[in-house]
Amino acid sequence: MNDIISFIAENKSRFIDELVELLKIPSISANPKYANDMDIMAKAVQKSLLDAGCDLVEICPTKGYPVIYGEKIIDPKLPTVLVYGHYDVQPADPIDLWDSAPFEPTIKKTDIHPDGAIFARGACDDKGQFFMHVKAVEYMIKEDQLPCNVKFMIEGEEEVGSESLADFLVANKEKLRNDIILISDTGMISNTQPSITTGLRGLSYVEVEVTGPNRDLHSGLYGGAVGNPINILTKMIASLHDENNHITIPGFYDKVEELPKEERAEMAKAPFTLEAYKKALDIDAVYGEKGYSTNERNSIRPTLDVNGIWGGYTGEGAKTVIASKAYAKISMRLVPNQDWNEITNLFTKHFNNIAPKGVTIKVTPHHGGQGYVTPIDTIGYQAASKAYEITFGKKPIPQRSGGSIPIVSLFEKELGSKTILMGFGLDSDAIHSPNEHFGIWNYLKGIETIPYFYKYYTEMKE
Repeated sequence: MNDIISFIAENKSRFIDELVELLKIPSISANPKYANDMDIMAKAVQKSLLDAGCDLVEICPTKGYPVIYGEKIIDPKLPTVLVYGHYDVQPADPIDLWDSAPFEPTIKKTDIHPDGAIFARGACDDKGQFFMHVKAVEYMIKEDQLPCNVKFMIEGEEEVGSESLADFLVANKEKLRNDIILISDTGMISNTQPSITTGLRGLSYVEVEVTGPNRDLHSGLYGGAVGNPINILTKMIASLHDENNHITIPGFYDKVEELPKEERAEMAKAPFTLEAYKKALDIDAVYGEKGYSTNERNSIRPTLDVNGIWGGYTGEGAKTVIASKAYAKISMRLVPNQDWNEITNLFTKHFNNIAPKGVTIKVTPHHGGQGYVTPIDTIGYQAASKAYEITFGKKPIPQRSGGSIPIVSLFEKELGSKTILMGFGLDSDAIHSPNEHFGIWNYLKGIETIPYFYKYYTEMKE
C-alpha cells in the first residue's frame, strides 16, 4: 500500500471539501425540528458510499431515524469487516461560546494542530471519523487494494441512545453478518503516541423532577415556611457523593471490578502530565474519587454527574419566586459488569428514599447501555496495532476510555462479533462542547492507517 500516501496527497483538497459539506448539515437527532436535516444527511451519507464504490447502499427506515447500509462484497469466502458510525450530532448549545458558527465549518491552525483543524459540530464526533472509513474504502476499491468484504452501518441516533438500532440488528442479522466490527468514535493519546481503546464505560441517563407547592410562590410571603424544590433538589444531589467523592447509592459498587495493581500499573505507563491536563482545562486542581489517579477516575471507575439543572426564574432581571418544580439531568458512567437497568433502578429507589416530606419525586430514565471490554490477544486487535505501528512508527498503547458507545455490547450479543475501536481524535477536540474540531492531520492519518487494518486482518484471518 505504498501508494496510499500519494493517493491522499492527490485527493487531499477534495477529501477536506467533502467533509466540510457534511459538517454544514445540522443533523441534530435530539431536536425534532432538525428532522429534515437528518433526512438530508442520510442521503448525503448514501451518496458518499456510492461514490466510494459500494455496490449496494440502502437508506433503511427504522422507528426513528434511518440507518444507512452499504456493502462491497468481492468474495463471500473472504472475511467481512463491518464499519459502524453515526451521522447525528450533539446540539450545538451554548451557541454564544463558539468562536465560529457550529455549522459553518472553519479551518484554523492551533498549537496542537499546526496543519489546521476543522471547527464544526460533529467534526470529530463522528462525521470526520466515520468519513475516514469511507475515504479509506474508496482508496482500496479504486486502487484494487480491498483485500476482503466491507459493509457499512451508519446510524442517526447514537447521540440519543441508539434506540432504533437494537430492533434493526435483530431484524437484519444476515445482512449484517461479519467477522469483525470496526469503529472510529473514540480518541488516542496524542499525535505522537497512538492508542487503541480497549474498554468503554456503560451509561445510565435519567431526568429527575422535584415538585413542591402547586404553584410558584412569592418568596417573601412563603420563604422559610414552604419547602423550596430547588433548594431540596440541590441538597439531594449533593448527598449523592460523600466526602471522598464516593457515590452513596446503596448497591452502586456491588458489581464494580477492582482491577489488579499490575493492570493499573500498565495503564499508568501512558504519557500523562497532570500540570498539562490542568492547564488545558484552565483549572488549578483536579477532583474525583479518593484513591485513584485522574486517568483511572475517567476510565475504570464509575461516576455520577449532573448534566443540567433548572427551575424557577432564569430570565433577565429579578423575580422573587419559590418555584413549584425543579429539574436535573443526571448521567452515570458505568464500568463493565454494572448493568445499566439495575443501576437506574437503584438510583430511582435511592432518590425517592432521600426525598424529604413536602415534595414529590419523579425519575424518568432516558437511555443507557452496557460497558464493554475487548481483549488485546485477538487478531483484530493485533491487526489494528500493526496498522498504527506502520503509519505512526510507534506501537499503540491499549487504553480504556471513559466514554460510552452503548451499542457496542449489543453488537456482540446480537451479531456475535468483537469490536475494534480505532479512534483518531484527541481529548482536546472538544467533542460535545463549543468549538468542537478535528485535526486535518488526524483525518488524513486515519485514511492512511485504516487500509492497513484490512490488509493485516485479512492476512491473519487466513
